[in-house]
Amino acid sequence: MIPVCTLAARQFTQLPQKIGLLALAILCAAPVDLGARDSKGWIVLQNCRLIRNPANDGDSFHASAGAREYIFRLYMVDAPETDAMNPARLVEQAKYFAITVPQAIETGLAAKEFTRTKLSEPFTVFTRMSDAMGRSKLERFYAFVQTKEGDLGEQLVRNGLARNYGFKAVPPGLKNSRLELEKLQQFEDDARGENIGGWGVNAGRLNLHAQKPDSFSVFVAEKTPPAHAFPQTFHRTSAPSPLSLPTLTAVSSQAKKSHAKENSELGGIEINTATEKELRMIPGVGPVMTARIIAARPFRSADDLKKVTGIGDKKYAKIRPYFQ
Repeated sequence: MIPVCTLAARQFTQLPQKIGLLALAILCAAPVDLGARDSKGWIVLQNCRLIRNPANDGDSFHASAGAREYIFRLYMVDAPETDAMNPARLVEQAKYFAITVPQAIETGLAAKEFTRTKLSEPFTVFTRMSDAMGRSKLERFYAFVQTKEGDLGEQLVRNGLARNYGFKAVPPGLKNSRLELEKLQQFEDDARGENIGGWGVNAGRLNLHAQKPDSFSVFVAEKTPPAHAFPQTFHRTSAPSPLSLPTLTAVSSQAKKSHAKENSELGGIEINTATEKELRMIPGVGPVMTARIIAARPFRSADDLKKVTGIGDKKYAKIRPYFQ
């Protein structure tokens, strides 16, 4: 094999001397790493560790690989939200599981705790660094995550804490995504049949796990790149904190305090008869806005909220889902 610099030298012989020498120097000084990805483009991060962060949830979390920190979002699965910051998405998730919005949030918190537990030991990440930023302003990447029991997304779905839904990719080592989609759907059907997780909230079976052990996928890339080849996102200023998140009971207790507004189910408030207390429980509706809404009654429908002073397009889009 002819060295890169030798090939470059031949190319630059036709350039003016100073330009050619400068370009050659830059090329030869830059490290050439041909082992950063396998032939399918997967980057493999081994011995990753979960990083405690309030933004973590069931399918998206901060993780460290060596001295570098990443945010990953699981491929092909979707766990319910853990707060009411995205009302429209919560309504859609609650409808999918046939539960109320507060129950969907409770399921999301259970999924968050499940993921925290499964990632309490080192894990492996397969990623192509595909953009998964969503509402986050921080760089976030789609990934398949392998725990000692196998694929994390499959475990979430099998225990009724996520659905077969989301950004798709051909898993490492497979020829297409069809087999994985079929497996996820079977896991979802099994969880629904056993009435566990989000499918069993109304029966008090949210925290029950699958009745039988399952064989979760263990994806394998063709080869693992060296540690120095991993793309860098951002550094931590200090070492990751030890994992010490509160238990699900504690999380749920805190959530009830910080999300008291969940008591008002999305789509359940009658605009002309809602009490001041009910209106105040809607995120973004304070005492001044509450007074304006009450003063503007009667409304023909909640669509007339736009006529209230101070409710522009953004505010309307945020609060409209809470009304009938």
